[in-house]
Amino acid sequence: MFALALALALPACSLGPAYRRPNIPPPQAWRTPAGAAAVPAAPTWPSADWWRDFHSPELERLIAAGRRANDDLAAAIARVRQADAEVRVAAAPLLPSLDASAAGSRQRTISPLGNGALLYNQFTAELSAAYELDFWGKDRAARSAARATAAASRYDRETIELSVMASIADTYFTVLALRDRLRIARENLASAQDILHGLETDESAGTTTALDVAQQATVVATLASAIPPLAQQERQATDALAILIGAAPQSFEVAATTLAGVSAPPLGAGLPSELLTRRPDVARAEAQLIAANADIQAARAAFLPSIALTAAGGLESRDLATLFEPGSRIFALSAGLTQPIFHGGALLGQYRLTKARYDELLADYHKAVISAFGNVEDALAAVRDTREQLAREQNAADKARSAYELSQEQFHAGTVNILTVLNTETALFTAEDALAQVRLAHLQALVGLFSALGGGWQRSGREDE
Repeated sequence: MFALALALALPACSLGPAYRRPNIPPPQAWRTPAGAAAVPAAPTWPSADWWRDFHSPELERLIAAGRRANDDLAAAIARVRQADAEVRVAAAPLLPSLDASAAGSRQRTISPLGNGALLYNQFTAELSAAYELDFWGKDRAARSAARATAAASRYDRETIELSVMASIADTYFTVLALRDRLRIARENLASAQDILHGLETDESAGTTTALDVAQQATVVATLASAIPPLAQQERQATDALAILIGAAPQSFEVAATTLAGVSAPPLGAGLPSELLTRRPDVARAEAQLIAANADIQAARAAFLPSIALTAAGGLESRDLATLFEPGSRIFALSAGLTQPIFHGGALLGQYRLTKARYDELLADYHKAVISAFGNVEDALAAVRDTREQLAREQNAADKARSAYELSQEQFHAGTVNILTVLNTETALFTAEDALAQVRLAHLQALVGLFSALGGGWQRSGREDE
């Protein structure tokens, strides 16, 4: 074991290895063309208050409430405080420890002269200091690891805050989309019931058949059965939104009733080479890697000798009245060197553990980086595709409504039968419901892109170490 310690100490006075950021080349450009309709051509980044671009005052209030009261975010803030406290604990060995003590006792002992017992008082007051020289940098490495871990906890808090804000926006849009779908379903149900009433009147007059009435009654029943599941989903989404902002579902309601007032802002994707400084999850992964690298340094230093210095001084007297006289002064100074020789493989095992932990976090960091690039690519594609789909669904819904209105006119004029009206009615409901769903998908794709781009977060120039 001593030979291993020497082998580790010989290469350099610094126990290293010095941290170097892994080199993971970014892509030259995003796969989605810069001039695509999904994003503007300029390589811009989201602002830190990206949710304001949707121009929804209620969404702004909900996100403000979530940032104040979300429970996941509160827990993350508490973890930051814990990590800061760990930094203080880790830094403590770099400073001497100082203790004060005072004692008083009454003792009875047998006289060494054999002439009976001695009964006396003993009073002491003492200050003691101890300090272990951090010659190999073990304590400094432990402090660096704690600082990097604290930085990682801050990045984790930023990641959770971004996730909470994105979830609030997604869930809010879901509530409004479900309300749009409920409105569409109820309007179509009311229209179908009007047609059914008209057919029942015509049947009484003998101008239509019972089959026509039965077919329309089937349409009415089908439209009516679609409403309860949508209402249930809307209630569940509203309750989920309440939990996200830290409110009791029983006392929470969403005021808005439609997605019509929500804007779909254009977004820039920035340059791929800048993405890693704008993703708090990537910064967290690197901070953990820095901490693991410092742990390796501390584990290597544990093989080497430690030097401890202690000093104590104070007063001692058998009479309290003479305790503070010059003759009562006492002191002690000592220095010691300890070289680990055999610990049952614990030191070597700890060293190998820190190395393996670093390798694990290196793989996690690589995954975080390439996942970040993949997230942006997927989000850009989703924004582009849902925008194109939204335009097509809007066109389809417009045509379906025109066809439905025309079929009603022709039906009342006697030029088409009820089957034509039923077909156009079903097509209109399907088109309008699909349009509401695609509008939601497009807004959620925009939120996903905001999130993939880091939500306006930007890493400061301060090192984690």
